[in-house]
Formats: sequence, structure tokens, C-alpha cells
Amino acid sequence: MAEELVKKSKDKFFRGKNVEELKSMDTRGFAKLVKARARRTLLRNYDVVEAFVRKCEEREKKNRPIRTHDRTIVVVPKLVGKTIGVHNGKEFVKVVIVYEMLGHRLGEFSMTRKIAKHTSIGGGAKKK
Repeated sequence: MAEELVKKSKDKFFRGKNVEELKSMDTRGFAKLVKARARRTLLRNYDVVEAFVRKCEEREKKNRPIRTHDRTIVVVPKLVGKTIGVHNGKEFVKVVIVYEMLGHRLGEFSMTRKIAKHTSIGGGAKKK
């Protein structure tokens, strides 16, 4: 895994930036690289995103799980490598943040609906 990161860091990875440049970037600098909707969210809710990043770092130091109900938070480079429990309406789904998730929202990785499993008929429909 570490070899893959080193290989990708040499390449241009996210909109012309490599991994080292992304790690050193602040949230407002990263906002200039993402698409319009995510940029608008990051710039208008800058304090919310920064508070969430600080909360993640504090909880990680104490070895406590990071959990959130806020599915609208945009993934920024400071969150990469962290495991976050994202609420899907019923439970917290563990999501490991990787570089491919940058610019997306946390809710996109925690599905709110199950896949329908069409098996045999239910107990009430059977004839005896």
C-alpha cells in the first residue's frame, strides 16, 4: 500500500496536484481545485469543515472512534487515512477515507437503502 502511494505521489494525482501538495494544502486552497458545488459548500461552511477535522484529530489521539450524522461534509485532504463512522439512518457505517474520495461527500459512501433480496415467499403467503 505504501508503495502505491509513493508511485502515485510522483504522478499528478488530483487536478494537477500530487499527494505531497495535497497534504500541505489548507481547506480553502483545496476548495479552488474541486468542482463548483463542493467549492461553494467548502467556502460557505469553512468553519464547520475545520471543526470536524479538529474533532477527528482529537478523537484519533484518544483512540476513540470518529462518528458523525453529518453526511454533507466534503472530504478534504486532511481526512485521508482516517476511518469515520457515517450514519445511514440506522447504524454507523465505517468508511476508510482514501484519495479517490476527495471532493465527494461522506454520505455517498454510506448507503441508506439495502439491496432487495427477492427470495422465497413470506410466511403469510404460504398455503398449508
